[in-house]
Amino acid sequence: MLDAERLYHQQLTDADRRLLRSVAGADVPASVAFASDEMERAVFGPDRSAVVSVGVSPFLAFATAVHRTAAALATAHFVEERWERRGRIPVFDVAALQTLLSDPGRRYFLVELLSSFTRVSSGVTWIRTARGWRRRRFSELDPVRLAELLEVVPAEERPGVYRRLGDVALFLLGVFPDHPPLEGTGAATQRMLRLSGLPASRAADVDPRDLLEMLGARWYRSAVVSATADGRPLTSALALAGEMAAHFRDARRALNAITDRYLFPWRGQWFRAG
Repeated sequence: MLDAERLYHQQLTDADRRLLRSVAGADVPASVAFASDEMERAVFGPDRSAVVSVGVSPFLAFATAVHRTAAALATAHFVEERWERRGRIPVFDVAALQTLLSDPGRRYFLVELLSSFTRVSSGVTWIRTARGWRRRRFSELDPVRLAELLEVVPAEERPGVYRRLGDVALFLLGVFPDHPPLEGTGAATQRMLRLSGLPASRAADVDPRDLLEMLGARWYRSAVVSATADGRPLTSALALAGEMAAHFRDARRALNAITDRYLFPWRGQWFRAG
């Protein structure tokens, strides 16, 4: 079982710990402190529109955002969600989000997911084509290019690639819902579908966002299946990825709510390619 409290303390900086002690006291669990009104004001200011406190790590800001959103949704009767590009509508299916965010492990999963994208890896890989091997740049935020690694990495590394593909899909849909997640139905997208075990025709059947949502759940499931194919036990981190596969849309909706409440003004500051 995942020990979220221990993992939080491993990720917090010394400045984060000092702030936690000053706001909540030394004996209050971090997960309880994150959910408090006092922590929200200390990190995000009284109206959630001021600059985030100097010295606060992105991890602490994300932990506060996730736990404060969970606390707000626990008593909510509806949540406003994006409709098309600019509109919003009330959605009364809050129970699924409450269930998702009530679990400490799932809350930690979302905090760690957000923190993992504060620095995005990029580089060069070699891809086999009909004309031989070709050099190609990739970025973690490009699921099409990232999926191509499945062709070149050894079997024991594929669970990690699948897991990161699921993370990318959830991150893009949850934090950047206003940006197109996939580039249409071109050859690269069709190649990605084939590598993921889906017919290329699916790109023409569904909206790109729905397609990426379907793929994200599939990638998390594939991470679990490929990791346990030789009888190895499932790690707690991959077990949580398997839960996210079963609740991918709820996780995406939860991240949308977290982003709308806390992250939207700071996305360009916190999430940079490099």
